[in-house]
Amino acid sequence: MDLVPVVDIQDPRSTSLAALDVACRDHGFFLLTGHGLDTVIAETFTAARQFFDASSTVKGAVRRDAVNPLGYNDRELTKRRRDHKEVFDFVDPDDARADGHNRWPDGVDGFRDAMATHYGACSELAARTLRLVLDALDLPPAAAETHQGDRTTSSMRLNHYTVGDPVPEDERGQLAGLGDVALGHHTDSGVLTLLIQDDVGGLQAHSEAHGWIDVEPRPGTIVVNLADCMQVWTNDRYRAALHRVQPMSTSTRMSIPYFSNPSYDCTVEPIADVAGGPVRYRPFTFRQFIAARGADNYADLGAEDTQISDFRI
Repeated sequence: MDLVPVVDIQDPRSTSLAALDVACRDHGFFLLTGHGLDTVIAETFTAARQFFDASSTVKGAVRRDAVNPLGYNDRELTKRRRDHKEVFDFVDPDDARADGHNRWPDGVDGFRDAMATHYGACSELAARTLRLVLDALDLPPAAAETHQGDRTTSSMRLNHYTVGDPVPEDERGQLAGLGDVALGHHTDSGVLTLLIQDDVGGLQAHSEAHGWIDVEPRPGTIVVNLADCMQVWTNDRYRAALHRVQPMSTSTRMSIPYFSNPSYDCTVEPIADVAGGPVRYRPFTFRQFIAARGADNYADLGAEDTQISDFRI
């Protein structure tokens, strides 16, 4: 656990910020305490379990499709291989513009309210966590003010990792093959991710110094991992966390990530105060990046998905 430091967001000490800086340079993961969300998290897990325990009819009614990426999916792809999980995706429930896109299941009492409460709490915590990371970078206040997440372009997901294939055998047909791991290695596309995980374990991060390391469940903590835009902002000083999930062998696993993203039309490029040398990335808009990055999660387009390395100079 020493490789994944713990930071009390209510009382971040210089020593914990120094440990955060080391971790973000090496693998991009740390843990938060002092977040005050234990009750919210418990209620969200309860609602998520009720949804995943619901019938195929209930889940199928909110299944995502090629037009709308939100809702239920049990056949998502990572690196062109099918994940060992079923998911439910949604965006800001309090944003009226999302009403035509979010899909809410019938017959799961209190589900939407629980998700809305969790989304709001994580939006606030993500903003505080980003300030924490920017403090570790010693970023001037003026620069920090212009580098923020946007709750209306962020998203939330419920993950249910199954033991074996989540798709019934008679429905697998021409689907892509199941991956060797439950979730293939990847980085997240936004600024940072807040992850709630249960006590089952299986999450791994890739450390430059130590190879694959376990991000073990620790009661009362929220996992934070940096994402692609943070790596570009810091001109590779900090790493977008490369991570994966090992297959479940005896018990299912649940996790709930909140993906904090910048605004769609913001220009993503290295921050001059942090770059510390030649700029390594050409500018791009987040809208451009996320559209290319997410295109093959639903269907195998026959090529690897877009990465920040595609924008390297």
